[in-house]
Amino acid sequence: MKVLSLLTAASAASAHTIFVALEAGGTTNPVGHGVRAAKLDSPIQNVASNDMACNGASNSVMSTDKIINVEAGSTVRAVWRHTLQSGPNDVMDASHKGPTIAYLKKVDNALTDTGLGGGWFKIQEDGHSNGQWGTSTVITNGGLHSITIPKCLPNGQYLLRAEMIALHGAGSSGGAQLYMECAQINITGGSGSAVPSKTVSFPGAYKANDPGLLISIYTMTAASKYIVPGPEVFTCSGSSAVAPPASGGGSAVAPPTSGGGSSSGTGNGQVTTMVTTLAPPKPAATQEAPSCEVKQWQQCGGQSYSGCGSCAGGLKCAVINDYYHQCT
Repeated sequence: MKVLSLLTAASAASAHTIFVALEAGGTTNPVGHGVRAAKLDSPIQNVASNDMACNGASNSVMSTDKIINVEAGSTVRAVWRHTLQSGPNDVMDASHKGPTIAYLKKVDNALTDTGLGGGWFKIQEDGHSNGQWGTSTVITNGGLHSITIPKCLPNGQYLLRAEMIALHGAGSSGGAQLYMECAQINITGGSGSAVPSKTVSFPGAYKANDPGLLISIYTMTAASKYIVPGPEVFTCSGSSAVAPPASGGGSAVAPPTSGGGSSSGTGNGQVTTMVTTLAPPKPAATQEAPSCEVKQWQQCGGQSYSGCGSCAGGLKCAVINDYYHQCT
């Protein structure tokens, strides 16, 4: 029995993972070069912890004095490994299935910003599709997690937060295992034609009872719908992008995008809306009132939810639990 316990503990320890390096512009940087890599591979399981931003002291996160130049519109690859010394055949245990996610945060100084608080916006997610999980894709690819940097972002320094979530123990609250580190990057070549209209905070973006974190993956089928934690993915042409402020400032507010008004509630965390200056609006006679409809599989109700409650295309708002209703 004692031997079995030791083997089980060893197996659990070997399953963990660390974001150790970043490949950009065709160059794979050394471990810890521009990435705040952790020496220890333990997960973060308290989503209210400050460690949710860029991991924490408990895992001996290392500082780095390097900033990696990244071209807007290019695809970078976060390199994941079980330890700082592991190779591509030792990424994370295959049983640790779940989504991969990436966020950016615009900062004044990527060397010193802790990442705590607001300003984060999601630029990538890979959840569950046809029975395949995002983490499984990364493992199959030798630990490479592909992340495309939106072309339309303004140039400047950012923190890039790459994340993998293991859901093998997520059947009970707090059982999900979250792994994340931050890279320090400088985006160049951006068109600057759009900026995020909505951002989230770390901690705060996730709740322990989010359906993407409190779930039994063992009862899922290939066709099961999985809701990746956090906000919608920011895209240059999508509903979470708006034109940047015009020179000279101003106080005009960006019109609401499809999905509903100026509500700040998403059901996934603390969300803030940025105020921008746009070109003069169309004459009132030609303006149409924005629709308020929620797309399939998105949230439409639940305790503390303040967003749009109308489902598009004849869909119904189904009760998943007290805190989360979704359009089906």
